[in-house]
Amino acid sequence: MKSFFRFVLLALVLLVVALVSALTAMRIAIHGREVAVPDLVGKTPAEARRIVEQSELAMEVEREYYSANVPEGRILSQLPPPGTQVRRGWRIRVAESLGPQRVEIPNVIGQSERAANMNIRRRGLDVGAVAQVQMPGTPADQVLSQAPPPNASGVSAPKISLLVTEAAQPQALVMPNFVDQPLGSVTLALQDAGFRVGTVAFAAQPESPASAPTPTPASQPSPASMIVSQNPAPGEKVVAGAAVNFEVR
Repeated sequence: MKSFFRFVLLALVLLVVALVSALTAMRIAIHGREVAVPDLVGKTPAEARRIVEQSELAMEVEREYYSANVPEGRILSQLPPPGTQVRRGWRIRVAESLGPQRVEIPNVIGQSERAANMNIRRRGLDVGAVAQVQMPGTPADQVLSQAPPPNASGVSAPKISLLVTEAAQPQALVMPNFVDQPLGSVTLALQDAGFRVGTVAFAAQPESPASAPTPTPASQPSPASMIVSQNPAPGEKVVAGAAVNFEVR
């Protein structure tokens, strides 16, 4: 019996040793595929690419910024930072320096978006984000503000973001019910509310019995004509200035 327990204990010890060895080998294999990110700041893109390729990494120039400290054409910053452990094949994102700011930030406030765009690009700058805002009393398609402001110095990114006015959307209203009301009073009410009267026609008359005389309608609807239907229908959403068509009797 003692020999049996000794055999089982030995088997368990060998199993634990095998598991530890496997985990150690796996850890070595995983870390063997990792490398430290090299320091690329201050290098030219060509130099930086040679360095990262030697470490079996990749590099992408993602942005460009002005810098008073890093010369033009040199790497300004990188991500991940130097010394970070990454897998082989990892892509390092870098920003390239444009050198000190050499252009004046133009004043495009009050210009149209198209004119501002042309003015900015003519100076070798780019247009950044463009936001739209409704501003009552201000013409549409006009630059309200810009960032950086006109004549700014110490600018980092060569982009100008704009805030531009857009045309105000017509106010949506709910069409009231004008059925069984006289055309004259409805016409005045529509004009006061900013609507237009569209077409006004007589409604089709139902067929009368052969013995009953058919009434002869007036040649033109009068203010006293009663409305029997309307388009848009009551309850529909309409915008100011829309035309409303009627059938009367």
